[in-house]
Amino acid sequence: MTSTPKITFIGAGSTVFMKNIIGDVLQRPALAGAKIALMDINPQRLEESAIVARKLASTLGAPATVEIFTDQRKALDGANFVVVAFQIGGYEPCTVTDFEVPKKYGLRQTIADTLGVGGIMRGLRTVPHLWKICEDMLAVCPNAIMLQYVNPMAINTWAIGEKYPTIKQVGLCHSVQGTAMELAHDLDIPYDEIRYRSAGINHMAFYLEFEHRQPDGSYRNLYPDLVRAYREGRAPKPGWNPRCPNKVRYEMLTRLGYFVTESSEHFAEYTPYFIKEGREDLIEKFGIPLDEYPKRCIEQVARWKNQAEEYRTAEKIEVKQSKEYASSIINSVWTGEPSVIYGNVRNNGCITSLPYNCAAEVACLVDASGIQPTYVGDLPPQLTALIRTNINVQELTVKALMTENREHIYHAAMMDPHTAAELDLDQIWSLVDELLVAHGDWLPEWARGNRKVQAA
Repeated sequence: MTSTPKITFIGAGSTVFMKNIIGDVLQRPALAGAKIALMDINPQRLEESAIVARKLASTLGAPATVEIFTDQRKALDGANFVVVAFQIGGYEPCTVTDFEVPKKYGLRQTIADTLGVGGIMRGLRTVPHLWKICEDMLAVCPNAIMLQYVNPMAINTWAIGEKYPTIKQVGLCHSVQGTAMELAHDLDIPYDEIRYRSAGINHMAFYLEFEHRQPDGSYRNLYPDLVRAYREGRAPKPGWNPRCPNKVRYEMLTRLGYFVTESSEHFAEYTPYFIKEGREDLIEKFGIPLDEYPKRCIEQVARWKNQAEEYRTAEKIEVKQSKEYASSIINSVWTGEPSVIYGNVRNNGCITSLPYNCAAEVACLVDASGIQPTYVGDLPPQLTALIRTNINVQELTVKALMTENREHIYHAAMMDPHTAAELDLDQIWSLVDELLVAHGDWLPEWARGNRKVQAA
């Protein structure tokens, strides 16, 4: 092993995200001299990212080197760590298609990047590109660890595990630690006094324990406080986005007894209870932000135009620690200094009430031996039941990808809780037909166009 790691960033045109990850990495003494390889298919965004990465190193006085590539395999050659962050098809045309076509059928969505017809389509677009990265990794850096930040996270992680089981990978999200910070804020408790344990699947993991450290060193269960704060109107407090008041998750806490780790805007479309035709009272009562993701995309594009120019002209770039796990993982593997993260991995019996081969999100120990998931056992039965409704969709999407059987795309949509609550079978089949035609070349060849055979 060389004295400095090589970190390859695929999708480096995601400049703000790249800045957070590389900024975190270069603040760690053992990683300050890292070789950074940035790869993207968009030369302009790639060049902008290289400027930012070099200015980060300069600001921190870090001796890191930064190279740029448009050739994926060359960028991966000899890498120790591979960070992946891209969106196939982008906001336009693919995200727009994923929202506008279902809307014609009366199927409204909030984020549509993880589950539902939007998540299924994104999985079909995305997984083949992740598989190409795996092929290149096996050729030029077979022992590297893939840190995968792409949605739909669970479908991606599951599909990589099925087709390329020797690839070392972890799917990473910041929802577990991010939500814990929100709840601490709702209760006016310092985050560093909170202890929690979470498990489930990406975007539908639950805090099995959520506790506050007491002066005598004991811990107090905070669930009664959260329920009381919600019932008395003290929680949720206003968050970063006034369109998303976070009431859905609190309501589900009162029904399930546990708090879910991904946002209310996501959770509203993972379940059949909140977005319903003719029930505008539910939309209003729970503040459900329909069409939220397209709005964010438009805002991000506008914000990036200003930021890109600022970064281009600035001599130094301010560096703050982000809440992403990537630098912690890289540091622990490289130095042997242990850490604990929440990662998406092949279940392999960690959560005994979920399928063995699904992608589970659990606490993982990270050290020189790599990423080691921890054992959870059975989840409470009501959580297992709800999670399985999402796993059904993930499993059928992965099955479609593995077998190139188009019928499983329709089956996946048919099993989706929100889609099934709103549309009949003929509508679901017709909607999938239309989406497959609309996405065209963004999809793998076997999935394109109208179906030839009606499902038996």
